[in-house]
Amino acid sequence: MSYEKVYAMSFAKIYPLLVAKAEKKGRTLAEVNEVICWLTGYGIEDIENAVNHSVAYGDFFRNAPLPNPKRKSIKGVICGVRVETIEEPLMQEIRYLDKLVDELAKGKSMDKILMK
Repeated sequence: MSYEKVYAMSFAKIYPLLVAKAEKKGRTLAEVNEVICWLTGYGIEDIENAVNHSVAYGDFFRNAPLPNPKRKSIKGVICGVRVETIEEPLMQEIRYLDKLVDELAKGKSMDKILMK
């Protein structure tokens, strides 16, 4: 799948998949939202609006109001690729979220996920 196809996907289609991944492992919607807010600077209402208005996944990240500077410290493998080596900036932002939700689903504490 090309990057452009990923960027064009609706956030409304991706969001429930992220939530389901976390909930399947005993985590909560609130925790997924907390991770998204920490990463992007969006508020809960902003996330709900993105879901309700079918915002493109790429636009969700392009328009993030306050990307967390600590996100550049996110390291590890997601989908067989090290997130810190992804050269396409927008795809790296998307993979940061994937990695954080993956860590959440693995049972990591919120303090460690959010680098507190």
